[in-house]
Amino acid sequence: MTIRQTEILDLARLRGRVEVEELARRFAVSPQTIRKDLNDLCDSRALTRIHGGALLPGGNENVEHEARRKIAAAGKQAIGRAAARLIPDDASLFVNIGTTTEAVGEALLDHKDLMVVTNNIHVANRLRTAPRIQVVIAGGLVRGSDGGIVGEAAVDFIRQFKVDFAVIGASAIDEDGALLDYDFREVKVSQAIIANARHVILVADSTKFERAAPVRIGRLTQVHSFVTDRPAPDSIRALCLREDVRLIETGG
Repeated sequence: MTIRQTEILDLARLRGRVEVEELARRFAVSPQTIRKDLNDLCDSRALTRIHGGALLPGGNENVEHEARRKIAAAGKQAIGRAAARLIPDDASLFVNIGTTTEAVGEALLDHKDLMVVTNNIHVANRLRTAPRIQVVIAGGLVRGSDGGIVGEAAVDFIRQFKVDFAVIGASAIDEDGALLDYDFREVKVSQAIIANARHVILVADSTKFERAAPVRIGRLTQVHSFVTDRPAPDSIRALCLREDVRLIETGG
């Protein structure tokens, strides 16, 4: 194992997951070199290969979800608290799939008289014990990797509602304001959520500015409030200012 591979493994142990593009920048080498390092580490079973990177091996199918929860965890918690402050008591809202939206769900526990409609099993499970929150969970295909409910049945279910707020996440945010994801089935649900909420809150940590994904959810211009943890790129800040999107940077 090379010195670089040892450092990559140390990072994976710290974060739960490492990504090719970030490692290439960190070590000032090509993505191809990093992919070879990751393949070597996976061949030795030190890591498990996933799309765009690698994570620590685990014995259950939800390991990738658990690893994602550890990425920018403090930032996601700060985002969750800031987004929750935008939602008053006595409101109805959607909460979709994602570890950042789960942080919002956690921050909503002390709210009163909410109706939360979600396709996120983790959000539903966390909020179901709150005495003054009504939880409505979508039906459909349950994705084994993260407990997200996706597919046409979930889309049809979401379309039955018109709510006050929507809390949505994205896997990547392009510099032109495109909101992107990996699974077209999840994207269909997200689009239905955006279309059936009066105020859309996008929650995404700053790592999403550095990533790419192939499926378009929509555009930042469809969002009313955007909560992130670090200063957004200049292009995103300018877009928010021009399109009257409220930008909240928690700094944590």
